[in-house]
Amino acid sequence: MEYKSTRHAKYLCNYHFVWIPKYRREVLVGEIAEYTKEVIKSIAEELGCEVIALEVMPDHIHLFVNCPPRYAPSYLANYFKGKSARLILRKFPELRKHDGKLWTRSYLVSTGNVSSETIEKYVEEQWAKEDEED
Repeated sequence: MEYKSTRHAKYLCNYHFVWIPKYRREVLVGEIAEYTKEVIKSIAEELGCEVIALEVMPDHIHLFVNCPPRYAPSYLANYFKGKSARLILRKFPELRKHDGKLWTRSYLVSTGNVSSETIEKYVEEQWAKEDEED
């Protein structure tokens, strides 16, 4: 990984985000998955972020990005989730049938190395959080 520069800073701010659809529905397949990838890449470009890795699985998303230091990780997570949900739901309105929401409120963010065990634990915990929200 190479350091990037702005006029006043050198930086290497890599974030690994994981988030899931509401009720852990396996809706990110086929045309929806492909459109989701396009949307996330366009949002990253809009923010001046570089997508290092992106995986759209049927029931979760992994996004590894390098972003300018002016953005807090919480802002990035909320921006990626909010804008992508609006665009995806506009194109695929049938996904609104469950509360009209696409994503859960939760997400995982890591600035260091994340093991697969950590990611699996996060994803498993989403079931308990969904039950609490109902």
